[in-house]
Amino acid sequence: MATSSYKLSCTLIGHEGDVRAVTTAYSPEGAIISGSRDKTARIWVPISDGRGFMQAYCLTGHKNFISCVCIMPPSEAYSQGLIMTGSNDNTINAYLPTSTTPLYTLSGHTNTVCALAAGKFGTLLSGSWDCTAKVWLQEKNVMTLKGHSLAVWAVAVLPSQGLMLSASADKTIKLWRTGKCEQTFTGHTDCVRALAVLSDVEFLSASNDASIRRWLTSGQCLQEYYGHTNYVYSLSVLPNGTDFATVGEDRTLRIWKAGDCAQTVHLPAQSVWSVTTLNNGDIAVGASDNMVRVFTCNPDRTASAEEIDMFEKQVSSASLNPESDDLGKIKIDELPGPESLHKPGKKDGQTTMVRVGENKVEAYSWSAADMKWNKIGDVVGSADSSQRQSGKATYEGKEYDYVFSVDIEEGKPPLQLPYNISEDPWFAAQRFLNKHELSPLFLDQVANFIVENSKGVTLGGGTPVTVSDPFTGGSRYIPAGSNSTQPSSGPTPMQDPFTGGSRYVPGSGQQPMPSSLSDIPMHDPLTGGSRYIPTYGQPTVQFQSKGKPLISNAYFPKTSYLTFDSINGKAVIDKLKELNTGLCESDRLDDNQIQDVSQLLDVTQTPSMKQIEILWKLLQWPADTVFPALDILRISIQHQVVNQHFCNEKDGQQFLGHLHSILSHDTKPANQMLVLRTLCNAFSQAQGNQCLLSNRDGILTSFLEYKDSNNRNVRISLSSLILNYCVALASSSDVEGKAQCLSVLAALFQCESESEAQFRYLVGLGTLIANNEEAIAISRSLDLLPVVTKATTLAAPAKVSDCAKLVENILK
Repeated sequence: MATSSYKLSCTLIGHEGDVRAVTTAYSPEGAIISGSRDKTARIWVPISDGRGFMQAYCLTGHKNFISCVCIMPPSEAYSQGLIMTGSNDNTINAYLPTSTTPLYTLSGHTNTVCALAAGKFGTLLSGSWDCTAKVWLQEKNVMTLKGHSLAVWAVAVLPSQGLMLSASADKTIKLWRTGKCEQTFTGHTDCVRALAVLSDVEFLSASNDASIRRWLTSGQCLQEYYGHTNYVYSLSVLPNGTDFATVGEDRTLRIWKAGDCAQTVHLPAQSVWSVTTLNNGDIAVGASDNMVRVFTCNPDRTASAEEIDMFEKQVSSASLNPESDDLGKIKIDELPGPESLHKPGKKDGQTTMVRVGENKVEAYSWSAADMKWNKIGDVVGSADSSQRQSGKATYEGKEYDYVFSVDIEEGKPPLQLPYNISEDPWFAAQRFLNKHELSPLFLDQVANFIVENSKGVTLGGGTPVTVSDPFTGGSRYIPAGSNSTQPSSGPTPMQDPFTGGSRYVPGSGQQPMPSSLSDIPMHDPLTGGSRYIPTYGQPTVQFQSKGKPLISNAYFPKTSYLTFDSINGKAVIDKLKELNTGLCESDRLDDNQIQDVSQLLDVTQTPSMKQIEILWKLLQWPADTVFPALDILRISIQHQVVNQHFCNEKDGQQFLGHLHSILSHDTKPANQMLVLRTLCNAFSQAQGNQCLLSNRDGILTSFLEYKDSNNRNVRISLSSLILNYCVALASSSDVEGKAQCLSVLAALFQCESESEAQFRYLVGLGTLIANNEEAIAISRSLDLLPVVTKATTLAAPAKVSDCAKLVENILK
């Protein structure tokens, strides 16, 4: 039988520093994992009688404090799952549940790893103060999510295919699909510190603005929850999937039911860093007093009367500062006496202050479940000037035990760092960094500086001081590296990946979709050339997936690049001449120049520099007349000389940037198709191959812009280019490139209805995963199997379903 409110169940003692993270374990069953500022993580297992926990293992290996903990589900390789810890030493350690030393370490972040979340098929998502989130699979970083401008404080993986969330100190939350930011959520007014998934389409967020928000993945904020009076650090959803628990800097654990704060539990610690919900409905929290505490609704697991009494005394003896605990201005002579506590509170968690004697002030919180006022501490450091103790320093109208001067940059006025000794030093340091928008990498330096220079001072007895720089001995503290550039936040989400200009967003005005497959003009546009028919008839190949029988097929792996070779040269030149007459004199070609450039259509002849320069001039023509030049480029780029000229290391990015600029939102579908086919043909020479691979990040990301194109020719050309990337990457050791290519392929394939494009995606996918366990694992993590399976049942040409069945067999 369960009670209606949470009460203390037990206290787990052992850590020697703040407990920054807590989570539940898969193995041992019912265990709790905690991570601490003491550089260790600990496994706590239930005692046999179910009334507490004991420490089973102390996990070591990090060089600095642990800030987050995550559990990887059991897998074929690790039947008991793995424990993952993120640290201020910039690494992630993986531990077996029965070992105290790391199984392996993941390196790649350049600053503190402060958030971890497990995904499907062994995928791990991490967030860091380096402003990025990273996707890991099989001990490798397969993708980096860039877009936040400040530290990524929280990450989460949604059950939906390929959807991930990141929350940042830049006050935003971002939704990612296959490495691309699809949605940015705004509304919080301060750092977003925590995320919790409710369903495929809903999630919660918590912020330093003291609020919790409930969101739809479409971007709509459904509800805001208020109750905390300071930073909210952590969220955890209760077993019923709708209610949840939160903790924060106001010393409280709060339980939210049906949209309201149903219960507030005060703790004897300044910062309550982390909360997790156990499978039995109990709640575990980690706090700045080095303790893990478990709370329960079940009377069978409730702590003894003596333990509860001791806990309540610890809470009631806490020293509260009205400035840091949001208790409001105090005038002692206007406060009510203890008799006011005979009146019930208006809501759970309501706080009040009462005067006890002449100068003592006590704070109480209303417990709706127990129908009584519980003492939560003694109030010190009155905000009323008549009650201030002498010797305190004033900053922005408030008194503090210390106000340190901090030089951030030479030649600029110092910043003021206020601190009361009743505060947690890391909270004061974090507040200082947030206020002045400084890099989080200074957190430990500033906090440790506060600790060192406020030692041995009793509450209320401090005086304003100027102390020496801990590094230089000067009169002011200058954080190391403060004159250096702030950590890079990565490329702006809407930035052109080639030129740095505004990113292309496809618009309307495209050709209507043909009504049947027979309507697709596969010949080159405007020229009437022969229809291009790709040859997939590779010699029958055999390959096998781990534990799978040998499979034979004639579709993949494909080892040669798909190119678009046919053209009606006369029609192209005739059209060029026609358009040339309508241009201004500076753009117009003379007859000799037209004759020269026409020779580029014969790839058996070696082009001259003069011919190539004329072609480059043609490529500057306006968007509505440039398509003949693109057709000439499509053919001629297969020649080594032309390929070398445009795709060399020095000029390749400019060339790609120009092609990307042609793909403006109002350009013709013919231009889009010809640019994509030109890139396909560029793979035919080594220089073009290298150029396209070295710029794959920007190119592959930009491909996602075409997934909603209404023109089948564009989509088929796009699928051909993805196929060529698959061929190029299949024999490469570039794991991140394979992951990115598969991610883009997944995003495009799942919304593709054109059978020829589907077939080319399937051939590309099969090429990448053939005999490649790494690529198979990535494909599984992207949940590609259901999409491939769907293709086996479509009323499509036999080659689509046959190829899909072969791919399906590998991924199963």
